[in-house]
Amino acid sequence: MLNENGFNEWASAYDESVRESAQEESYPFAGYDEVLETIFQTTSVFPGKKLLDAGFGTAALTLRFYEAGYEVSGMDFSETMCEIAQRKMPKARLIRHDFSEGLPSVWKQEQFDCIVCTYAIHHLPPEEQLRFLHELLAHLSDSGVLLIGDVAFETAEERENCRRSVGEAWDEEEWYPAAQEWKTEFPHLLFRKISFCAGVFLLRP
Repeated sequence: MLNENGFNEWASAYDESVRESAQEESYPFAGYDEVLETIFQTTSVFPGKKLLDAGFGTAALTLRFYEAGYEVSGMDFSETMCEIAQRKMPKARLIRHDFSEGLPSVWKQEQFDCIVCTYAIHHLPPEEQLRFLHELLAHLSDSGVLLIGDVAFETAEERENCRRSVGEAWDEEEWYPAAQEWKTEFPHLLFRKISFCAGVFLLRP
């Protein structure tokens, strides 16, 4: 798993790397474009345009919200990715912050209409994922929605089958969620499978 320095070095080539994997429909980014499109379209049916992006990267998704008139806030632990995203979205409130430490203090009293997290939560171990989801849900408005798009699976069995199929390419230092497991904590969770290794989770307050 890459640390902050690794992501800083990867930042300039990140979008190209993702694009190649997505076009090849290979792990880990098969279905990437549809994941982002699904999240963007889903938020449009919910009222309010105050958005938080947890782990925005190079702003591939966040920029779409920004251009659609959303009030964008975001955090990412890579300084270089923060700089890239800020250039694209000069009026967005972007903070360099590692969300493994939870939300930064500046947002502790804020509520958001939409919270999104794409291809980032897998950097947290399973128990920390659940803790972080609870924290994010606590900062949604009453009509808000939390959307997570990632390398994700319906069941642990599907995840294991994928791990076996991709062999050595599988990243053993990342923790990919399964809807089956999250539903024990969030019974009303919805999951949409996008590709053999990607999906979108939806949670409400």
